[in-house]
Amino acid sequence: MIIFIAAALLFGAGVQYGKWRQSEKISAPIVERGVVGDTPETKPSVSKKEEFIQVHIAGAVERPGVYQLPAGARVNEALKLAGILPEADPHALNLAAPLSDGQQIIVPRVGEEGKIITQGPAGSGAGKLQGKININTAGPEELDTLPGIGPSLAQRIIEYRQQHGPFRSIEDLQNVPGIGEKRWETLKDLITVH
Repeated sequence: MIIFIAAALLFGAGVQYGKWRQSEKISAPIVERGVVGDTPETKPSVSKKEEFIQVHIAGAVERPGVYQLPAGARVNEALKLAGILPEADPHALNLAAPLSDGQQIIVPRVGEEGKIITQGPAGSGAGKLQGKININTAGPEELDTLPGIGPSLAQRIIEYRQQHGPFRSIEDLQNVPGIGEKRWETLKDLITVH
């Protein structure tokens, strides 16, 4: 008799719980793709494909190569995919920086400087030759990715280029105020004029 009463109570509790869950589903608002309160006219298309970017990860990583990530991904997400070697110094990079299509992330080893090289805008002539930045065509953002070059020095490079014409050789970069011998040594293997 006690077992029968206990089974009936459990069954009744299960039925009540099921009714409560069903009412929760009916009264809960439907949220699609993170948009709440959209009218049918402004609701985003469900068939719209999520955008992706591709980035190249090199340096002190276990699996260097090109990775596809969702648009808006950050540097730390890309490094998780590539895996970091024990001798890597990922904190030399801005791990929270947003990624854009065509970037190259070079993860440094301890004691080295890391780089995030941004591809120049299409048709601008900016870009890299074998990973090198063309100092004759690169914009301020791309120059800023070079080690030791901040926004103000990148602007000086562009101003020098405008006043004196294109650099004829990479050594001409030393004529820009602020490019000393030590900075030149870190830049010479990363730049090109062609």
